[in-house]
Amino acid sequence: MGAKLRVYKRRIRSVTATKKITKAMEMIAASRVVKAQRQVAASTPYASELTRAVTAVATGSNTQHPLTTEVEKPTRAALLLITSDRGLAGGYSSNVIKAAEQLTERLKAEGKEVDAYIVGRKGVSYYGFRERKIVESWTGFTDNPTYGDAKAIAAPLIEAVQKDTAEGGVDELHIVFTEFISMMTQTALDDRLLPLSLDKAAAESAETSKGEILPLFDFEPSAEDVLDALLPRYVESRIYNALLQAAASKHAATRRAMKSATDNAEELIKSLSRLANAARQAEITQEISEIVGGSAALADATAGSD
Repeated sequence: MGAKLRVYKRRIRSVTATKKITKAMEMIAASRVVKAQRQVAASTPYASELTRAVTAVATGSNTQHPLTTEVEKPTRAALLLITSDRGLAGGYSSNVIKAAEQLTERLKAEGKEVDAYIVGRKGVSYYGFRERKIVESWTGFTDNPTYGDAKAIAAPLIEAVQKDTAEGGVDELHIVFTEFISMMTQTALDDRLLPLSLDKAAAESAETSKGEILPLFDFEPSAEDVLDALLPRYVESRIYNALLQAAASKHAATRRAMKSATDNAEELIKSLSRLANAARQAEITQEISEIVGGSAALADATAGSD
């Protein structure tokens, strides 16, 4: 009995130490997600207004530009997948990777080759383990991305869009990331960044403006030059917003996973404590039985000698 009690106590100490770690990680994630929420809220209006400006330029001119012109028969697409550098976030990375796999299958079914651009060690490991080609990857900043990181990611993607497909360029640019909706809800989604869908962008712009009369524009020196200037800004802002959304989603997922782990540790400690108490009670009962038995045997021996 004593050995079993020692085992229970050792397991209780181990689970208690684990509980302290998961509780600390939960609190850290909770503090980080608040900051990430603020960054998402601050960057979203800029990205929305920039998309609105691009839509206004595109609809107000007849310029053929990679930003707004769809290729008649696209043959190659770039896919930017945003995952996490770290684990302990439940199904966060697996969900967004699953969404990327579904998008890849859909694009291949349409007869398009897919070039993969990966953000985060989880995505890089997933593709590397399956020996899939990665055109370019970025790691080390997914928990706290900056606009500089977004620019570094956008540069090769813009270059690929501007190239002809015969020279290794792409006709479309898609992004897969996790959208932060609330502390309890984060959704993996895919979106086509380029070419910009004017109908969809116009609908979003109309919803944002809420009946506001849109201004008329004059373009100097030309609409094409304006689109050339807006192209990198548009891609960078959308990627930056997606990175922030993904970071907020990851911290929320980590907080939820660590809270679940802490709660499970508490339940396990209660269960082990009950087992330890039962073992201690059994040990005490056995000792009392041995004392009583020994006392009775001694009394019988004394009575026999008399």
